[in-house]
Amino acid sequence: MLALLAEGQQLREWYSVEQFARIIDRSEFTCREWCRRGRILAEKKISGRGAHTSWAISHVELLRYQREGLRQPSLD
Repeated sequence: MLALLAEGQQLREWYSVEQFARIIDRSEFTCREWCRRGRILAEKKISGRGAHTSWAISHVELLRYQREGLRQPSLD
């Protein structure tokens, strides 16, 4: 949350992978992989790019990640 305030951004309900990556100072690719593997709880949402969807990460998940880190890897 401090990172958001320092960057002058407003709090959001959902973040794109790009926004999430910038806030936590990781690459977009890494954050997308975390979403894909379930290490970060994210949802696929319509992105405005036709039929394509993109990952969206909730503010609640951002706070959880900042407190606890990545989720345990799934056994799939």
